[in-house]
Amino acid sequence: MDSLIELFANVQAALFEHVMQPIAFALGLGSRLEDAFNATEWLLVGLLQLGVMLLVIAPLQRWRPVEPVTDKHAIRLDVLYTLIHRLGLFRVVLFFAVDPYMNDFWGYWHVQGLSNLNLDDVWPGVTDNAWISFALYLVLFDFLNYWLHRAQHQWHWWWALHALHHSQRQMTQWTDSRNHLLDDFIMAVVWVAISQLVGIAPSQFVAVIAITQLSENLQHANVRLNFGHWGERLWISPRFHRVHHGVGVGHESAHRVLGGHNFGVLLPWWDMLFGTADFDTQEVQTGIRDQIEQGRDYGEGFWSQQVLGIKRLISVFGSSAHH
Repeated sequence: MDSLIELFANVQAALFEHVMQPIAFALGLGSRLEDAFNATEWLLVGLLQLGVMLLVIAPLQRWRPVEPVTDKHAIRLDVLYTLIHRLGLFRVVLFFAVDPYMNDFWGYWHVQGLSNLNLDDVWPGVTDNAWISFALYLVLFDFLNYWLHRAQHQWHWWWALHALHHSQRQMTQWTDSRNHLLDDFIMAVVWVAISQLVGIAPSQFVAVIAITQLSENLQHANVRLNFGHWGERLWISPRFHRVHHGVGVGHESAHRVLGGHNFGVLLPWWDMLFGTADFDTQEVQTGIRDQIEQGRDYGEGFWSQQVLGIKRLISVFGSSAHH
């Protein structure tokens, strides 16, 4: 493990020195070299993720597909969303638009005497172990993700944005990144705020996100795969998550437009604990009811999807104002 960490650090340093640093100076960003070094880490992790997706998950999709590929255009669009996120373009926006203000915010409160709720101090002597500490952070952020995901489905204004993700009826490993940019921005701000609050180390934060994203890529994959009775209850499988995308099951509840089942991101424990797990449903049609039954347009191009998401959001706020 130490050898792998050292190899990663050496590759990051070389990539920064020969690629990212010259770009930063060329753009007049010499004062932001630390951010550029952090961006190099995200870029390298993204490239590793893409490698796993192409070398591991893609063959699985070809081996045991749930359904035939019929909409290649929609899949190519999802690939674009994935590249935007994995190659660091979205992260660069966060570096300039969010991180400086977040640092100033926490800096102010630290001056006022507020300290971080460092999770490593919860279990002294045990959390000193890097693996145990990492596992605790992984569980903590997965718990956070569960409730954020439920909010995306239960708050009408947030569903107006998140619906774009569910409008993909041709699910593949690329579908995970098919999100409205404002939706992703909100999630990222919350994650950054919580990460600073609990004091997670930057390297562990990157690792938590990388593992979460790769698992989500597998969950969305067009592969007929479950983990068995007990495995399904330990880690979320593609079968379990496909139910979440199912019409009438995943994002609807009885007598309610919003709601649903299987909101977990990594661990099904939260769905089991809070009564939202569905282990029984098998084959399910994916998509959104009004998209299928009423032909509602969620957009076929990147910008049309983004614009329609904003229009849905404005419509929700407009309806609330009238009431």
